[in-house]
Amino acid sequence: MKIAKYISSAGVPRLACVEADQLVPLVPEAKLFDLLEGKGPAEVAEAAIDGREKPIQLADAKLLAPLDEHEVWAAGVTYTRSKSARMEESAAAADCYDRVYVAERPELFLKATPHRVSGPEQPVRIRQDSNWNVPEPEVALVLNTKMEIAGFTIGNDVSSRDIEGDNPLYLPQAKVYSQCCGLGPWVTLAAAMPQPAETGITLVVRREKNVAYQDQTSAGKLARSYEDLVSWLQRENQFPTGAILLTGTGIVPDSEFTLQAGDVVEITIDGIGTLRNHVVQGSS
Repeated sequence: MKIAKYISSAGVPRLACVEADQLVPLVPEAKLFDLLEGKGPAEVAEAAIDGREKPIQLADAKLLAPLDEHEVWAAGVTYTRSKSARMEESAAAADCYDRVYVAERPELFLKATPHRVSGPEQPVRIRQDSNWNVPEPEVALVLNTKMEIAGFTIGNDVSSRDIEGDNPLYLPQAKVYSQCCGLGPWVTLAAAMPQPAETGITLVVRREKNVAYQDQTSAGKLARSYEDLVSWLQRENQFPTGAILLTGTGIVPDSEFTLQAGDVVEITIDGIGTLRNHVVQGSS
């Protein structure tokens, strides 16, 4: 089952089940946090379907990022390609990235708060003080307060590679700013998600009418398990509103590619769908 968050005709956020090319609205009081927190979220969602509401065509719906007050965290250097790319950014920092890839403790960092997140068809931003910006397509774990993997969505961890490459201590500036993270298009509940080895990930960047960049990988190439990353995230930490954890990227464009304003980034992940965002640059 897939659960979407959308803007109703009354202009308020609502939840719906995604069925083929339609949204089946849930009752107005249904909240994503409550649904993911309880046992059997699919059954809870089925019981909350609003029989008074007609289904909405997906093409007519305005989808929102599938989160409430969740913090968005991210893991880095979890794929071989990501390790290689980070080492290419900076010779001085190469040893750090090499060591974290094989270390027991993963790299984890706060990526975004809800107001910095962009939903489907909303803009993601590249920094004006950076000349090398890339999308990073990632499987995102949707966690409840008990740190259980309740569902999955798609994350775009937009990054300024030249800023991070200049000095690893600049990571927050390279990663965390207005509209730095795309999430969506909805949450696939955990029971409906394929295994990592069966979870293909495709990135397409369109520039005007052309494909400027395209690549694909599989979540099966992730060097760590989802559960391992979650176990580290929850150490000495509490998440009273739940969390979303981006699990790292196995697709990193080479040094000749950088995002430009006007680009359209499409990330498709098996079992979830396609997250599409356009790229902007300038005042937020």
